[in-house]
Amino acid sequence: MTVALIPGSFDPFHNGHLEVVERSARLFDQVVVAALRNPQKGGPLFTLAEREEMLHDSLAHLSNVRIVSVSTLVVNVAHDVGATVIVKGLRAVSDFENELQMAQMNRELASIETLFVPTSSSYSFIASRLLREVARYGGDVSAFVPKPVLARLHEKFAQ
Repeated sequence: MTVALIPGSFDPFHNGHLEVVERSARLFDQVVVAALRNPQKGGPLFTLAEREEMLHDSLAHLSNVRIVSVSTLVVNVAHDVGATVIVKGLRAVSDFENELQMAQMNRELASIETLFVPTSSSYSFIASRLLREVARYGGDVSAFVPKPVLARLHEKFAQ
């Protein structure tokens, strides 16, 4: 059985992420989506538990996808879940440089391969940080996130 790991901060999970997970679910026997704490991105909008819940709700239609949330190295997660490949979505060429370095480090650390999946052009401009900003100021992000995430964003910024 082939197991793929899709790691990310998913703060929040959006339709570009959803596309990568759905495409991966067609390619692999099992896909593990891991919500990770990313100290490089500063304080998160949603807790790991909240992100895990949104992922469960947004991906419930995919029977071969499971969700975890962790605060450790991606290669440790890959080992723990039995993944043979890490899948990373790419929106633009600018994503590639950083993702390539991480892929090379992960291969050196744990001999695990990384597969890059380019998002469709209709999702290439979507970024979690932009969605947080638009939602924070009352903008409409309904076209960019799954319904469960939209509901959580409304809850978060209604306070």
